[in-house]
Amino acid sequence: MGESLRGLKRTHYCGEINAAHIGQTVTVMGWVNKRRDLSGFVFIVVRDRTGIVQAVASESNGAARDAEVYRVAKAVRGEFVVAATGEVVARTPENVNKNMPTGEIEIDIRELRVLSEAEVPPFQVADEGVALDMRLKYRYIDLRRPEMQRVFELRHKTAQSVRGFLSENGFLEIETPLLINSSPEGARDYLVPSRTHPGSFYALPQSPQQMKQILMVAGFDKYFQLARCFRDEDLRADRQPEFTQIDVEMSFADEEDIMAAAEGLMGRVFKECMGLDIAANFPRMTWHEAMERFGTDKPDTRFGMELCDISETVRGCDFQVFAGALESGGSVRGVCAEGCAAMPRKKIDELVELARTHKAKGLAWITLPEDGSIKSTISKFFDDEKLREIAAKFNAKPGDLILLCADENKIVFDALGAVRGAAAKWRGIALDGFDFLWVTKFPLLEYSPEDERFYATTHPFTSPVEEDLPLLETDPGAVRSRSYDLVLNGYELGSGSVRIHQNELQNRMFKFLGFTAESAAENFGYFLEALQYGVPPHCGIGLGLDRIIMIMAGADSLREVIAFPKVKDASCPMTHAPNDVPAEQLAELGIAVAAPDNL
Repeated sequence: MGESLRGLKRTHYCGEINAAHIGQTVTVMGWVNKRRDLSGFVFIVVRDRTGIVQAVASESNGAARDAEVYRVAKAVRGEFVVAATGEVVARTPENVNKNMPTGEIEIDIRELRVLSEAEVPPFQVADEGVALDMRLKYRYIDLRRPEMQRVFELRHKTAQSVRGFLSENGFLEIETPLLINSSPEGARDYLVPSRTHPGSFYALPQSPQQMKQILMVAGFDKYFQLARCFRDEDLRADRQPEFTQIDVEMSFADEEDIMAAAEGLMGRVFKECMGLDIAANFPRMTWHEAMERFGTDKPDTRFGMELCDISETVRGCDFQVFAGALESGGSVRGVCAEGCAAMPRKKIDELVELARTHKAKGLAWITLPEDGSIKSTISKFFDDEKLREIAAKFNAKPGDLILLCADENKIVFDALGAVRGAAAKWRGIALDGFDFLWVTKFPLLEYSPEDERFYATTHPFTSPVEEDLPLLETDPGAVRSRSYDLVLNGYELGSGSVRIHQNELQNRMFKFLGFTAESAAENFGYFLEALQYGVPPHCGIGLGLDRIIMIMAGADSLREVIAFPKVKDASCPMTHAPNDVPAEQLAELGIAVAAPDNL
C-alpha cells in the first residue's frame, strides 16, 4: 500500500539539483531507479522525467527518525513511487559519479514515503534490446525510459514552435470535425456507425482537406491545425493508421507563398528544437527529374548513386530480358554502387529480392574488382568490351558494383529507388545533416490498368498546370499538377497543392474522373455548392508532425515518436484494440457481423 502526500510538496525535479543546492532541504518525487544496500546505508536513485539523483538513508546514531527512514529505504524496490525529503550534501571526491549529471551531490534523506508500490516489471527501464511486442504491451514502462521521455519533450517543443511561428505569421488555429462524411478518392476510410441514423456511417478524416478549403471560402485566409488524421492502409515503419498533420491553408496565395511559409516554419522548428540553422530557399526538382535521377519522388539527396539510362547502349542485344523490356516500351537502367564490388553474394541476393518486392523480375549486375578485371551475370550475352562500355556510362571505377534493371519504367524506378538506398546503407555512407528538397509538378492523374481508368494522384481538388489543361481529354497522363512535396532525407514530410477554385474546372475534373452530376453531388454536394459562392484562389500543405519528430530524433520508426502506436496489423498490444463489442451494442447500431468465412 502507498501513502498519500498529506500536504508534502515537491520542491525540485531530480535532474535540476546541483552543487548550488548544497545545504538546502529539498523534496523530490519519482520512481526508484535503483537501490543498493551497503553496511548501514541504503542508496536510492530516484528518477523523474528530468533525470536521476541519488538519495541516502542511514541508520546512524540510532535515532528514531533515522531508523524509520532506514526501514522504509530497505523495503523499497525498483519502480516503487517515492517522495524523499532531505538535505543536499556534496559527495566526497572519491564518490563523485562523473557519468551522472547530478553525480556531485546526493540527498541525505530525513523523510521517505512510499507513495505507490510496484510489482516486479516485465523488463527494467534501463534494459536494452527489449522485444518490440513486449515494449508496446507494457508501453507505460517503456515510456519511462529517459530516451523515450526526451523524444516526447522534443515533440512537445516542436508542437509549441509550430504554433508560435504560424500564429506570429497571421494563421488562425481552427479545429475541424472528426466525424465527417465518407467520400471516394483516397485511402480506405475508417467508418463510425451512427446510432441516430441507422445504417449510415461517419468517416474519420484522412485529412481535413474539404473542411480547410471551405474555411477559405468562409474568409479565414490563413488557417492551421495540428490535425488528427486516419487512414486504413497497410502499415510500415513510417506509416501509422492515426497520425498528426500540421495542416496549413492560405487564400490569395500560390506555390511560392505556401512554400516560403513551410521553409520558414522548418527553419524555426530546427532552430528552436535542434539548435540548427536551416538555410531557406530549399532546392527544387520536378517529379520527372526526381524519378529519372533517383527512381523515387522522395529522394535522399545526401549521396549520389543516381540512376543511369543505358537503353540505347544495349538496344538490339540478344539478352531477352533487356530486349523484351525495350520492345514493350520500357527501359534498362541502373545504379552504380560506389565501393560495393566486394559486397558478398548473399547481400547482392538480398538486393535482388528487394527489387522483386517492387515487381521487378530481378537485377543484373556488373562488378569491377580492384584488380582491373570485370565480372557480370550477363557476360554470356555481352563481351568484356561491351560490359566496359556499359560501365563507362556510369563513370564506374575499380571497386564499384553496377546493378541493372529492365522493365516498364514505373517498375524500374521503384525497384532501383529502393536498391539505391539499401546499397548506400550497406556501404556505410555517412548520412549526416538534413537535406530538404521540394519535388514539384507531379502527374495530375494516375492510370489504373485493373480499372481501366484514371484516378487523381492526390485528390480531385488539385489544380492542373494551366498550359496542360488542353491535354486533359487528349493525353491525361501527361497533365502536370500544381502540387509540391517537401522531402527530407528520403522521407516525404508533407504534400500540398494549389487548389481548384473555379466551379467549372472542378466539375470538369469530376466528370473526367467518372463522376456523373448525380454521383458528384452525392459525394461532394456541400463542397460543390460552396464553390458557387465566391472562392478565393488558395493553396495549402499538410506536414507530418510524426515524421518530422522521427527524423529529428534519429528514430527508425514512427512507433518511437507516437505515445501509443499500433503494430503492423493496426492493433494495439497494450489495450488489445480493436476488440469485440457486445451483441446488444451492435443491435443498437443496426449492425450484423458476418462470420469470417462470409467476409
